[in-house]
Amino acid sequence: MRYLERAKLSSLPLQPMKKSLVIAFLVAIPLVAPVRAQQSLDALIDREITQLVSTYKMLHAAPELSHYETKTSAFVAAQLRSLGFTVTENVGKYDNPLWKGHGVVAILKNGDGPTVLVRTDMDALPVEEKTGLPYASAVKTRNDAGQEVSVMHACGHDIHMTSLLGTAKILSELKDQWRGTLVLIGQPAEETVTGARAMLADDLYTRFPKPDFALALHDSANDPAGTVTYCPGYAMASSTSVDLVIRGLGGHGSQPQATKDPVVMASEVVLSLQTIISRENSPLDPAVVTVGSIHGGTKRNIIPDEVTLQLTIRTFREEVRQRILASIERIAKGVALAAGVPEDRAPIMKVIEAENAPSLYNDPALTERVAAAIGKAIGADHTIKTQPLMASEDFGRFSLDHQIPSCMFWLGAIEPTRVEASKKSGKPLPSLHSSLFEPLPEPTLRTGVKAMTTAVLDLMKK
Repeated sequence: MRYLERAKLSSLPLQPMKKSLVIAFLVAIPLVAPVRAQQSLDALIDREITQLVSTYKMLHAAPELSHYETKTSAFVAAQLRSLGFTVTENVGKYDNPLWKGHGVVAILKNGDGPTVLVRTDMDALPVEEKTGLPYASAVKTRNDAGQEVSVMHACGHDIHMTSLLGTAKILSELKDQWRGTLVLIGQPAEETVTGARAMLADDLYTRFPKPDFALALHDSANDPAGTVTYCPGYAMASSTSVDLVIRGLGGHGSQPQATKDPVVMASEVVLSLQTIISRENSPLDPAVVTVGSIHGGTKRNIIPDEVTLQLTIRTFREEVRQRILASIERIAKGVALAAGVPEDRAPIMKVIEAENAPSLYNDPALTERVAAAIGKAIGADHTIKTQPLMASEDFGRFSLDHQIPSCMFWLGAIEPTRVEASKKSGKPLPSLHSSLFEPLPEPTLRTGVKAMTTAVLDLMKK
């Protein structure tokens, strides 16, 4: 109803009953716009969903490894450019000359308002797909070491990219409903947790608008398609990779007394490291120390000179991470000292900085706001608050140590009946990174596009 019509209507003398009806009608008017907007969003997704599923299957069948996302990034860039975005390709610096920056930055300006960044990752994993799907990946390629490996989107980055493209298409058509600057990021090398750092090192926030908010979604291998889960505050742990070299004095296996056996010392260290979590760390402050590999020795009757342990450490808070690193070094040196290893053969600990990722902190106010908006769009019973994960992601880097409010939410991707069957039987579903990971495309993409579009519209509404 136009303003003048409302003004005329409110000035007429009315009978009490009629007046109450008119007042009720006028009060209801502000609700009409959101309802119409939601209907419009649903209609737009209905129109696009067939093409989105087709795009997803194409991306799923043609994965590329981290740092080699040449065709994938070119496709994402071309799609965004066709929607009217200003697109810059090859954003991201790498120390390794073999790794070319394949980051994509797409910008759509629509008047004055907030700047919102939405990120997708683009790389796949060296996994041989065993789902048997008609669009399953059969791709093989060579990795940095020259070894032939199979490649699969076993972490759902194809879902993420397709959701971003769907969101971009719809937001480009709903420009009358939002104001500000939309920045879409196609990030390479998430699986090696180097892509976000590379894009930031390439002056991301000086070459392009610095966001007021940063958003991302990630599919879930545990939740049914059609749902969204979220976690305010610390949502994913930091990841720290450590190589620990236990050095001894090698010799003949028949004469251990003439040696300082690094295999025995490494075994002691592995067991002792578990006390960092069980006896040094507060049980109210989650952390994990895992020894993922042990390498040492060449033959049964040879005591080697050294053994290398490869570790991953997961924490939420930086002070906890630093304390654990100090404890690892202390324990390793203590075991070597107790074994009588000379000082010049003390253990060597190396933190692999290139493989580290910060914890993911979802700004609580932003996360609750985004969850509330998504809940109105897909239903509050389908928008569920969940617990933090000890897995890691490098999306947290875009927040610049919490300076920029950011939020990642999780997108259920599994056939609902399979989720229910898993709960009843206790048999776990294939996890992310599994060769059997199988998202359900249509409802997952429909929910992903609807949830992310809704979140952006809420942050950038007029």
